Amino acid sequence: MKYELLDFRSDVKTLPTDEMFDAIRKAEMGDSKTGEDPTVKKLEDMVAEMFGKEDALLLISGTMANLTAMMAHIPPGSSYVVDTEAHVYYYENSHSAVAGTKPITFRSCKGLIEPEEVDTVIEDSGKKPGLLWLENTHNRGGGRVIPLEMNQKFFQLAKNRNMKIHIDGARIFNASVASNTPVSEFGAYTDSIMFCLSKSLCCPLGSVLCGDADFIQKARVFMGRFGGGMRQAGVIAAPGIVALTSMIERLKEDHILARKLAEKIKAIPGLSVDMETVETNMVAVDFDKSLHSLEDWKNTFAGYGVLVSSYSPSKIRMVIHRHHNLEIIEEAARRMKVASEKYY
Repeated sequence: MKYELLDFRSDVKTLPTDEMFDAIRKAEMGDSKTGEDPTVKKLEDMVAEMFGKEDALLLISGTMANLTAMMAHIPPGSSYVVDTEAHVYYYENSHSAVAGTKPITFRSCKGLIEPEEVDTVIEDSGKKPGLLWLENTHNRGGGRVIPLEMNQKFFQLAKNRNMKIHIDGARIFNASVASNTPVSEFGAYTDSIMFCLSKSLCCPLGSVLCGDADFIQKARVFMGRFGGGMRQAGVIAAPGIVALTSMIERLKEDHILARKLAEKIKAIPGLSVDMETVETNMVAVDFDKSLHSLEDWKNTFAGYGVLVSSYSPSKIRMVIHRHHNLEIIEEAARRMKVASEKYY
């Protein structure tokens, strides 16, 4: 039997809305590299105001935004403090090689760690790092939200140690909606913050970095060195403006559906979910490893048309986004239950 594919691998699989396509077609454009694209300027001003920062910068990707932020904050040879589970450390692999920076690592538990523990790690390292790196929501923590109160403590820790603090906020709007915290409040307790226009905001590409004016000016220089200078980039900025005016509140729907999916999955033999971690649009699924591997489970689910990704060899990842609804959630859970019966 051939099944219609239900894709839960990532929210990067989202497609733009009709309104975004219309905005792209009608976008005013100019030479973005020389600051002459009015749509890019409108987006950057809009973001800076939303986050309570002086300026913002449109870049092609989150990885470029993070690398640019790193180099604008600290020079080569400097140390930065980072979670071993952070996206920048676990996946991006460019900061030591390109920026020449050295990580001082700590390890979070389910995406969270107390600032006092991080302070101890820094003290024990015997080094003087120039940057503290946070991630909100925490991808490998299952989409966990770093609460504002914890963010405030990290901010104070950074100031006490004369460090800058950066938030990889690829999904910061998920964190904002889930915690009912305006992004300006997260922005108030960081020197810089990045977020993705793609993923659950559904734009075709683009990320935005914001901070004070001097920082963004430095970031523009590094963006140019990486070949990130763009010309008529209004075609990227236009759907971003649509996303920030129409796609944020609907993230609540993704979070509700993620909880529903998690509840159904944890009742399936051989599978389990730590419901404490299901705060936004991600579901981290543990599985019985005694008889079957991650690839066994993924391939079995794929045979029933349910596509999933993974956090590690021991954990499945499922991500909810705009193209999912309650009917799809229920059908996916039904198929996964039938698939598990092959093993149990």
